[in-house]
Amino acid sequence: QVQLVESGGGLVQAGGSLRLSCVASGLSSSTYAMAWFRQAPGKEREFVAGISWSGGSKYYANFVKGRFTISRDNAKNSVYLEMDSLKPEDTSVYYCAARGGIYYSTAMGDYRYWGQGTQVTVSS
Repeated sequence: QVQLVESGGGLVQAGGSLRLSCVASGLSSSTYAMAWFRQAPGKEREFVAGISWSGGSKYYANFVKGRFTISRDNAKNSVYLEMDSLKPEDTSVYYCAARGGIYYSTAMGDYRYWGQGTQVTVSS
């Protein structure tokens, strides 16, 4: 059984930083691309950042470029999202996702496995 568990969310002032972590189990024997999505109240879930299995290819949504950094450590079956210069509009539940294959995707439907989400709240 595959399980993804996010952590690192919390309350932070605007301009502050948080580091989200996602630890995966049950998929270490296969190649998986990973991604972060987020969903704010009343809004659709949106792509934030994706990373290939090797970590050599990354892609970011325009609204986080220059502020967020995605990385992974396959030895630890983990993916991370370093979030800097946080803004109130970044307030969302952040979800970790995994899909079979080398490359990331920006489409929700391409991801097979999802975590429960972790709340990030940025105050003004």
